[in-house]
Amino acid sequence: MKKLISLVLAGILAISLASCGSSQPAPASSSAAPSSVPASSEPASSSQPAPKPAEKDYTVSVVLKTLSSEYWGYVKAGCDKAAQDFGITVNVLGPAAESEISEQVAQIEQQLSANVDAIVVAPCESSAAAGALAPAIGKIPVLFVDTDAELEGKTSFVGTGNKEAAALGGKYIADKLGKGGKAVCICGQLGEATSESRLSGYKESLEAGGITVLDTLSGQNTADKSMATMEDLLARFPNEIQAVLCHNDDTAIGAQQACEQNGIDNIKIIGFDGNKSAVDLILAGKLEGTIAQQPFQMGYMAVEAAVKSINGEKIDPVIPVPAKLITKDNAQAYLDELASMNK
Repeated sequence: MKKLISLVLAGILAISLASCGSSQPAPASSSAAPSSVPASSEPASSSQPAPKPAEKDYTVSVVLKTLSSEYWGYVKAGCDKAAQDFGITVNVLGPAAESEISEQVAQIEQQLSANVDAIVVAPCESSAAAGALAPAIGKIPVLFVDTDAELEGKTSFVGTGNKEAAALGGKYIADKLGKGGKAVCICGQLGEATSESRLSGYKESLEAGGITVLDTLSGQNTADKSMATMEDLLARFPNEIQAVLCHNDDTAIGAQQACEQNGIDNIKIIGFDGNKSAVDLILAGKLEGTIAQQPFQMGYMAVEAAVKSINGEKIDPVIPVPAKLITKDNAQAYLDELASMNK
C-alpha cells in the first residue's frame, strides 16, 4: 500500500512540474485597441479548407509596432482568431508608440528568452529589430508582418507591397488634379522602411502624372504631430497645396484637422490603412480617400504561416496581402465589409 501511495504521489508531482515548465509570459495588455476591432472574422483564405490544427499547443509571439491604434488593433484581432482556429497560444504585444524602438527591441529579446516556438515582428525600425532577432535564426521560425526587414535566414514576410499600394493613391490624385497640380506628402518615421516605401510610391506616381511635390515632412505617425506638420506646410505654401498624401490614417486625420481649423476645405487628403475612422470622414466629405490594407487578414495569415513553418511545411518567402483604394464611391461597401467582421 505504501508503495502504491508513493507511486501515485510521484505521478501527481510529475504532472505538476510539466505544467509549470510549459508556462509562458503573459502578453502585454491590449486594452488600448478600439472597441470597433472585430473579435472574429473569416481569414483571407476562407474559401480554402479549414485550417489544419497545430500538432501541439505551440506558443507564437507577435511583437507589433504598437497596440495603441485602430490599425494594429485589427492586426491583433486577426492573430487572436488564428490562435483560436489553430488551438495554440499567441502572445501579442507592442510598445507604447511606434517611435519606441528600444522598447520593442527589449520586448523581442524577452520573448525569445521565453523559448517560444516562433516569433512574428512588425519592426518599428528594421535594422534594430533584425539585430534583436538574429540569434533566433535557425532555431525557430522568424517572420515579419506589415513591414519587412533585411535579415539573412528569415522565414517569411507577410504584408502589403507598400510602394505599389501607395502608387494607387498617387495616381488617383494625379488624375484628379491633372498636370501642373501641386501636392505635399506627410510621411511617418524618416528612414523607416514602410515610410520610405510609401513615400516612394506616392512621389513616383505623382511626378509621373505631372504633379509637383512641394515638400515632404514627417508627421511621426500620429494625428497631433501631423496636425502641427500640416500647419507648417500651410504657412509655407499658402493657397498652393491642392493635395496631401499621408503615411497612415492618423496622419490624414491630423492634416484634415489642421485644414479645418484654417477654414480650408478644398485640399484633397489621402490616408493609408483603411481604418473605419478615416472611411467615416470620406463619407462626410472631409477626406478624399484611403488605401486600405487588410490588417485582420495580415495578422491571421502571419500566425498561420508561423504554424505551418513550425510543423515543417514549406511556406513562401513573401506572402502578399493586397490593398485597395477607398473613395466615396466604395466607402459604404467597405464599411459594410468591416461591420460583417463583428457577426
